[in-house]
Amino acid sequence: MNWSTIEQARQRLARERGAVRKDWGGRIPIALVYPNSYHVGMSSLGMQTIYRLLNEHDNLVAERFFVEERGAARPGGPPPVSIESQRPPGDFACLAFSVSFELDYFNIVQFLRASGLPLYAADRDDGAPLTIAGGACCITNPEPIAPFFDALVVSEGEAVMPALGEAIAIAARDGRRAALRYLSGVPGVYLPSLMEPGTAQPNARRRWVRDLDTTPAHSVVLTPDTELADMYLIEVSRGCGRGCRFCLAGYVFRPARVRHLDTLLAQAEEGLRLTRRIGLTSPAVSDLPDLEPLVLSLYERGAEISVSSLRVDNLSDAVLNALAASGTRNVTMAPEAGSQRLREVVNKGVAEEQVLAAVEKVARRRVPQLKFYFMVGLPTETDEDVEAMAALLRESKAILDRHRAGTRLVASISPFVPKAGTPWQWLGMAPVGVVDARLARLKAALRPAGIEMRGENAGWAELDACLSRGDRRLAAVLERMDDIKPSSWKRAMAECGLSIDHYVHQEWSPREPLPWQYLDWGMSRKFFELELRRTQSARHTKGCPPDFDNSCRLCGVCTDAVRGPISGRAWERGGPAPERAAAPALALT
Repeated sequence: MNWSTIEQARQRLARERGAVRKDWGGRIPIALVYPNSYHVGMSSLGMQTIYRLLNEHDNLVAERFFVEERGAARPGGPPPVSIESQRPPGDFACLAFSVSFELDYFNIVQFLRASGLPLYAADRDDGAPLTIAGGACCITNPEPIAPFFDALVVSEGEAVMPALGEAIAIAARDGRRAALRYLSGVPGVYLPSLMEPGTAQPNARRRWVRDLDTTPAHSVVLTPDTELADMYLIEVSRGCGRGCRFCLAGYVFRPARVRHLDTLLAQAEEGLRLTRRIGLTSPAVSDLPDLEPLVLSLYERGAEISVSSLRVDNLSDAVLNALAASGTRNVTMAPEAGSQRLREVVNKGVAEEQVLAAVEKVARRRVPQLKFYFMVGLPTETDEDVEAMAALLRESKAILDRHRAGTRLVASISPFVPKAGTPWQWLGMAPVGVVDARLARLKAALRPAGIEMRGENAGWAELDACLSRGDRRLAAVLERMDDIKPSSWKRAMAECGLSIDHYVHQEWSPREPLPWQYLDWGMSRKFFELELRRTQSARHTKGCPPDFDNSCRLCGVCTDAVRGPISGRAWERGGPAPERAAAPALALT
């Protein structure tokens, strides 16, 4: 046993507030694995929510695992240990992974090997722990990691959690095969070891929570050892109805849903008993109808308020005043593209005048930092679009300087990566050389103006794109990786006879089969193809209605009579899974 690893876990546990420590007697132990560092994982509201939901079951005990360093967990080395009891993975009946980022696939492989398990699910005996994965990557395209797992949750976790709890209990009592037989009848759970890639999977359809007020999502454990040190996070809404064509949250988490003011204030009261720092998170915080009264109420209660991101076209003066007065140190906005033409291609629906007006508002409040998110390599992007981005940033800096606000302007620039589950899933990523050249051009243009630029590496983005649009053959590539860097990935791809250009840079025809075509998110294929065509003409598509109902038939998700009414606790009633009702929308096949 690695005593330094055990001591690190004990020290982290000692600095936490809210960790769940349950006696194992008579309970089924579950290893909840976040395949990234503690620092990153403890900032994940999704991971914390699953931790709470599992531990709410009296007969279950969930403990957390993390992967601290890429390449650190090697076969034959000391196994990782849990934070709560410092036990190794082999002591647990189930390994449940929360997977948010494709680049964490490498850490999944390392963790399974360090745990002493055969890497592939098909090679494990019936007494091995049940292995499950969920999270955004599994909802959109789990194929590159599918052979490593018994079950993949292709739904919002709350909607299938009771069924998963039952499956874990069956596995502990009767073995993995019995648990898989049970899970084969659960909609929203995909069993890759029992099904052939590319074939229709009747249960691989996303289930979502209609009423978010029934399923709170907030911090459970507070710790100073994260970027959001001791901040109590609250998910105020889920999904986004704006429909930016690159964005996962705008599609596979449809329909956009909100929590109501009374629910949010009750959650905030719990948080304020622990800390002054309250963080409001969602893909579209500004679109919360009750944002202004929520923020004002939190300010009156003495909270220091942070928000994940604000839109420039509905930036409330009252909200900004309360944020600044409460001690907010950073305001984040995402124009995404520099030119008006490219913002129309993206379907952002934001004018340059609105961006600059928002900067003016921030400058008047003297917020310490303003961060902008942009992307390079977007479809149809030209060098002129990149120059427009630099010009917009320089003008924003000039506004801050005129007000002598002392506000630092930070530009976070990411290469565009095509994602499954969006209208741009058929498009390729721009060549690495083009992306690097545009990043260099931006850096040269922004440095004289004193604008800090944080740019992601194009080589890593290429690897991300490969995994995002990958199929099951990539599991063999992940298996071959001894060290984790783009050059090793290219070598492993070549050894497996696979083309990076095919997965990353080629544009695919909408008529071609997709590796993830068996997944049904509730939206019609015709809708995705329409959005792809509108990309070329830079035509705007209206957003979702303020609150979903059956009257909107734009994409098809709100007309799904089965998934719409499902709440987070629907499976507790037991009984067979409901049959899918016919809907006017076509499945994504």
